[in-house]
Amino acid sequence: MADPSPIPLEQRRPLSPHLQIYKWTPTMAASIAHRATGVALYAGTVLLLFYLLAAAGDAHSFNFISAIFGSFLGQLVLFGYTFVLLLHVMGGLRHAIWDAGEGFDPVWRDRLSVGSAASAAVLTILLWIVSFIIR
Repeated sequence: MADPSPIPLEQRRPLSPHLQIYKWTPTMAASIAHRATGVALYAGTVLLLFYLLAAAGDAHSFNFISAIFGSFLGQLVLFGYTFVLLLHVMGGLRHAIWDAGEGFDPVWRDRLSVGSAASAAVLTILLWIVSFIIR
């Protein structure tokens, strides 16, 4: 069957526009962040596995991994892992709200997206403050 379009194939716009064509919105950024945090959680889970294996091992192994996680860089990585975990959870809650059929209005979509990032940041800071207080 012949192509009915009078526009040559090389001059047609793509059927699915690229990110350069769309205007960035908080919802788009939150969607990409949700996927990225899902991937980052795999790396964090490997770190958790190392810690648990060291805890199950001898005292030398546990002291070594505790020193790594207790260093400034280790604490920074753990802080980032906490934020990534909470951002992914908040993104899941955002999706649960959408699954319930709510929050599809453009204003509410953006509010939910910004709110999920803000709440993840606040909860991360509060969790770390509480952990330093009870330490």
